[in-house]
Amino acid sequence: MSHSTSPPRGIAGRLRTESGSAVLLIVVTSFALIWANSPLSSSYFDLWRQSMGIDVGPFGLHLDLHHWINDGLMVVFFFVVGLEVRQEFAHGALRDSSRARLAAIAGISGVAVPAVVYVLVVGASGGDGLQGWGAVVGTDTAFMLGALAIVGPRLSGQLRVFLLTLTVVDDFLAVSIIGVFYSDEIRLVPLLIALGCLVALWLLDRSRQWSAAPYVGIVIVLWLATLSSGIHASLAGMIAGLLVPAYPTRRHKVVAARQLFRDFWQSPSASSARAVGRGLSKGVSVNERLHEYLRLPTALVVVPIFALANAGVDLRGGVMAEALSSSVTWGVIAGLVLGKFLGVGIATFLAVRMGAGRLPEGVGMGSVFGGAALSGIGFTMSLLIIGLAFDASSDLGRQATVGVLVAMALATVLGWTIFKVAARRWGEETADLPMTLDSPVDPEVDHIRGSEDAQLTLVEFVDFECSYCAHATGSWEDLHKRFGDDLRYVVRHLPHHPHGPLAARAAEAAAKQDMFWPWLDFVFARQHALEREDLIGYAAELGLDVEAFVKDLDSAEVAARVERDTASATASGAHATPTFFVDGCRLTGSYDARTLTATLESSRRGARTKESQA
Repeated sequence: MSHSTSPPRGIAGRLRTESGSAVLLIVVTSFALIWANSPLSSSYFDLWRQSMGIDVGPFGLHLDLHHWINDGLMVVFFFVVGLEVRQEFAHGALRDSSRARLAAIAGISGVAVPAVVYVLVVGASGGDGLQGWGAVVGTDTAFMLGALAIVGPRLSGQLRVFLLTLTVVDDFLAVSIIGVFYSDEIRLVPLLIALGCLVALWLLDRSRQWSAAPYVGIVIVLWLATLSSGIHASLAGMIAGLLVPAYPTRRHKVVAARQLFRDFWQSPSASSARAVGRGLSKGVSVNERLHEYLRLPTALVVVPIFALANAGVDLRGGVMAEALSSSVTWGVIAGLVLGKFLGVGIATFLAVRMGAGRLPEGVGMGSVFGGAALSGIGFTMSLLIIGLAFDASSDLGRQATVGVLVAMALATVLGWTIFKVAARRWGEETADLPMTLDSPVDPEVDHIRGSEDAQLTLVEFVDFECSYCAHATGSWEDLHKRFGDDLRYVVRHLPHHPHGPLAARAAEAAAKQDMFWPWLDFVFARQHALEREDLIGYAAELGLDVEAFVKDLDSAEVAARVERDTASATASGAHATPTFFVDGCRLTGSYDARTLTATLESSRRGARTKESQA
């Protein structure tokens, strides 16, 4: 079992998890269905017809509540999707060309095949309702990931990455389909204003504007202009999110903010506090800050409200029987359940077999087909398009909505069944990177700081050119003060920066002269200069035998020692630095001193409990 940050506590904490948000959506959807079929059903439908408006001088915007939700709140949802897509291209899975190619193939097939299946089913019975083909092209990412957390493998982190990557393509295509095929009559002037807003966002991106306020202001104007233009606002939300810049956290900006905080610590004032806030903001991209602000409200407020407003179908008066005999209902069910399963699953299988892409490490084809089945949970995107293709309260709208709800249940059951079969028949009990340290700590080989027989063990994989390693490694002082001789600290190499391999060999050459730990502390303070001449100079400054150091630096023995650690990292699921293992289990999430302390304390309590039970 992996170590991670503290598990969520209480109802609020559980709702913040993917499984918790999925359960919330199920509860809200069930409530909407019960309300729509109760003696109070008229109040349900009347509520969404209530008109609400805003007037500012001669200008005003008046919509019924249903449109405020579908054309207003849901723009926030698509804006968040756009932000996530930009992150994936900037520093996520879509930076890897083979995985991006696989995601594109699976995503396009996962849109095209369901649409074809829908058209074949509905067209075979006369074609009434063909305009609803868009209802089967999208996947509800939040619902799908929630279902994965509930019915998927015990560990499914890498499968989650794969599904997220392909739904990036899926969502982009689905929103494009909404903009092209399900928009109203286009009005030129508002459209030109909207295009001007997109240009302004692009210019802000190019100028590296770090403040979020200009982006938010332009996005609001963009939404109003798009709403007036006749194009569905979801497209504007997605494109706006794509234009908000994303980049990895800038370490030098974080270091600068630390100095600003020191100024505030020494002389607290409103101006120095504001400077700290600005300094921290400059270190993290606008994209990630907006995503952090909007992610939870979108999952816990926006999408549940949308579900409440759109999932309520009055099934009385034979509507259910009528729906189950309707080609539209079965077209939606077949498109989402069968079409997504075949489109995503078979396209991925063929692409991998033909060498057109590669799966994330630890993910088998059984897990892929299980995930493909779960992608048949259309819900949010499907209900939105049903409202655009049909009047949601019309016969065809109700029949299509029934199809979406039935497909959601069938897709979940199908995914669960496939995951069980994959675990039993092909041994795919997990779909993630390894979580256990391989090989165990060996005092004869490993570099250990602290007592060799300590109760607790913290292993860190480092790269001497990784600025995060330098600061994370500095947590040892805090941890040693807390745990004393109960903790031993082990460093292994995982060089992946340009100067990393040479710096790792230099550390091992220093270790040959029993100077590994002085070398580590010395060189981590000089990460800006790691050329060969620099390293030889550091050896002289530390008083090493320089001739022996240079000989060991180029020796096969030292190179093999670094390769041993690199192989250990790969076998242990460590692909980036720093990566920590607490008592042999990989730590996920934050790795600051406070988190490491809490994790070590938890491990110590667990060990004591086992001893008392023995």
